[in-house]
Amino acid sequence: MNRDIFEDLFVLEMTNNHLGSLERALRISEQHARIVRFNNVRAAIKLQFRDIDTFIHKDFRERSDIRYIRRVLETKMSKADYEILVNAIRKYGCLPMATPFDEKSVDWCVEFNLPIIKIASADSNDWMLLEKIAKTRKPVIVSVGGLSLKDLDDMVTFFENRHIPMAINHCVAAYPHEDSECELSQIEFLKNRYPNHTIGYSCHEYKDWTSSIMIAYAKGARTFERHIDIEEGGKTVAKYSSLPAQIDTWFKAFHKVREMSGNSESHRKIPLERETAYLDTYVRGVYARTDLKEGQQLLEEDVYMAIPLQKGQISSRELMLGRYGHHMLMGCRKDQPITIDMLDTPYSHSDELKKTIYDRGLDPRVGGDAAAKGIDLSNKS
Repeated sequence: MNRDIFEDLFVLEMTNNHLGSLERALRISEQHARIVRFNNVRAAIKLQFRDIDTFIHKDFRERSDIRYIRRVLETKMSKADYEILVNAIRKYGCLPMATPFDEKSVDWCVEFNLPIIKIASADSNDWMLLEKIAKTRKPVIVSVGGLSLKDLDDMVTFFENRHIPMAINHCVAAYPHEDSECELSQIEFLKNRYPNHTIGYSCHEYKDWTSSIMIAYAKGARTFERHIDIEEGGKTVAKYSSLPAQIDTWFKAFHKVREMSGNSESHRKIPLERETAYLDTYVRGVYARTDLKEGQQLLEEDVYMAIPLQKGQISSRELMLGRYGHHMLMGCRKDQPITIDMLDTPYSHSDELKKTIYDRGLDPRVGGDAAAKGIDLSNKS
């Protein structure tokens, strides 16, 4: 299953912060899309779709005393308005996404050709809705806040059996939650339990915009979600929602953690040249304890190790007396470095290895005469 669509994807969740106003929704989208472009990241702006006429039972539509019912009714937008908003999000350079809360809203996701469908934590075991979403064959991102392990396994198996690409977001479904409630180690748990899926982090903490994303990335999260809003008209911004400047900080923290993490997650890193050069200064070179003659077998008592390691000199890394029984190919005076050309060793039969040995270490010509030291550096390969 193709996971590339989820990798390093930011989902900016508008929720109901548009307050049912298309104009406000467009301003939220435009202002945050500008930050997306400035930071050169790939982001989606996510909406919430509900068919209000069926989502709320008719006997409860007048119950203004029930906060979440009142909130849904107050933020209602028409299908036509959502279509305008989806097209604008695309024009702004972001992916349009939505969380459908009912079956008819899934049809809207298909009609608007949304590339990814988000499944809310509350719906991650709503099997009728999941069946409808699965039939679209669209990739899904599922938040799993508060879900039991059995329900989580069942949901993952459900989408795996249908070969639908899926990202799994760790989230704490409390709005907002404290730093001590982040439970970011769940990212590692999810990675280990579901190794074939992208793991993400949907965050609702509110005290800074750098720490959690850096920790989450280091633990393996590769898709991220935050709620967004703008300051306008005296409206109070929810603690868990982020303003454009805060999203800018969030993106910059992402770039910093990627820079510091590097790109060698699946293989051993290539050492920096200056790293290798620094370590080479502490590698001991092999020196003659006594005058050595051509043809002499080299024994442990014939040598000693000391710094500095000089160019062309074999080091303690290459000396294998007990295994190979090295013989001297030419003589070497007492206290002088034994070079790669003086000794019969497997390293002396490889031009590439010989070049590496001659390129490293201290140049013996610095501060002294190489010829006087008994070292011939001419025509070395």
